[in-house]
Amino acid sequence: MNLQTFTSFQGSIPRKTFWLALIVMIVITWILEIILFSIFGVSMMSMDPNATPEAQAAAAEQAMSGIAIPLVILILLTIWPSLAIYAKRWHDRDKSGWWTLIGLVPVIGSIWMLIELGFLRGTEGPNRFGPDPIGE
Repeated sequence: MNLQTFTSFQGSIPRKTFWLALIVMIVITWILEIILFSIFGVSMMSMDPNATPEAQAAAAEQAMSGIAIPLVILILLTIWPSLAIYAKRWHDRDKSGWWTLIGLVPVIGSIWMLIELGFLRGTEGPNRFGPDPIGE
């Protein structure tokens, strides 16, 4: 796994690299979220359990209002690497990266992507997207 795994839409990756790349993305995102939350003082753990539900909701809304824009920026920064990982894995299955759009179909799309990208083996040997990444 290298930087091109997260930046390029060319080539293909096997299941192992796919899962490792997803784990890396999740860990990096969590770390950045923790940093953002600490910078902006957002902590759900410090809420007063004895406060009324209205007071808890107001405190949560106030805390989240300051972090909304940085959180949206973080999400936007993770879209490109995620799409690159998905496209490469679809390529290993000999399908276009546009198949990522199947994830927009509620419930079924996510299940489909999980099965196709996470559990099914790629095409054996070279395909239209390049050589078999396992054979490399």
